[in-house]
Amino acid sequence: MNYDHIFDQAIDRLHAEGRYRVFIDILRNKGAYPNARCFAGHNGPKPITVWCSNDYLAMGQHPKVIAAMEEALHDVGAGSGGTRNIGGNTHYHIELEAELADLHGKEAALLFTSGYVSNDATLSTIAKLLPGCVIFSDELNHASMIAGIRNSGCEKRIWRHNDVAHLEELLAAEDRDCPKLIAFESVYSMDGDVAPIHAICDLAEKYNALTYIDEVHAVGMYGARGGGISERDEAAHRIDLIEGTLGKAFGVMGGYVAASRKIIDCIRSYAPGFIFTTSLSPVLVAGVLASVRHLKASSVERDGQQAAAAYLKKAFADAGLPVMQSTTHIVPLMVGDPVRAKKISDILLAEYGVYVQPINFPTVPRGTERLRFTPGPSHTVEMMDELTAALVEIWERMELELRRAA
Repeated sequence: MNYDHIFDQAIDRLHAEGRYRVFIDILRNKGAYPNARCFAGHNGPKPITVWCSNDYLAMGQHPKVIAAMEEALHDVGAGSGGTRNIGGNTHYHIELEAELADLHGKEAALLFTSGYVSNDATLSTIAKLLPGCVIFSDELNHASMIAGIRNSGCEKRIWRHNDVAHLEELLAAEDRDCPKLIAFESVYSMDGDVAPIHAICDLAEKYNALTYIDEVHAVGMYGARGGGISERDEAAHRIDLIEGTLGKAFGVMGGYVAASRKIIDCIRSYAPGFIFTTSLSPVLVAGVLASVRHLKASSVERDGQQAAAAYLKKAFADAGLPVMQSTTHIVPLMVGDPVRAKKISDILLAEYGVYVQPINFPTVPRGTERLRFTPGPSHTVEMMDELTAALVEIWERMELELRRAA
């Protein structure tokens, strides 16, 4: 058996399809986001502008967050010391869970090492505890949700994206007395569209189903206190489990789920992904705590981000660039080919100092490859105008279609 040959073939397939992924070599400049330094392909660091970070509000650069992390580092040291059950539980963890529960109007919350783990661990655990549970999953749910559903071993039903009529059709076909769990996202990060939360909750009540919402691309971003789309739409009280991340709008690292005290206690007690892993460093937790508290009280960052996203969408559209329709902060630019998407990304970085990663399969379906821009409150109008001009030049150079209005 030639193992190396098998691995070579696997990588060669990615190259042939134009979707081999290259990680950029950069360092962000503290306090100066979106400015960074790129180390690849030239001598020494080259200044670049980051356009694809999920640190949507630049909270990873916020003075309060950095100060909190520095204080915690010098107070308690670097690591947590183990799992939450054995040495890894700190006062920071307990405080943050209380803040997150309050953020969503729930009785309790539970921290995980990432949003991926919180989805996987929670969905698999909750479903296993419900005898004969059937999970209803939106077809565009994140890979971590799909993993959790698969790991639960339960029956699953996939409903067409945001299609509540199809969801009801599937719900109605099941035994009314069997446990049911509806799993969906609030903001779908590659298209930038939003779930019809109240309509889904109406069906959950009608068919006696639990609801599970992934708010990772919405927490911090929407609602008066950053509680997400469920807060903005006044629906949080109708949802049984709200999952979020601490590594996007909150700017640090980690994941969590908020729910009733009883549900959280079950996850805490049964989920292997929680029980058997080292807890988040208290340094990270302290940073998140400062970020959550700040964004509960401040809408300046959210307002700035929304204004930047609106400006960039209009600039792209006015220039004839194929910007996809999005009602959220995400600005996707359709390319439709993995090789071209990678080439555009490479030209932007090499010639214009613009960093945006191409998004290819399996993150998005084949034929819908795109560039995904996430303008933030620190991206200036001048930056956005320069980016638009650069993209128009590249589109014309590559003889791609521009859709300028007559």
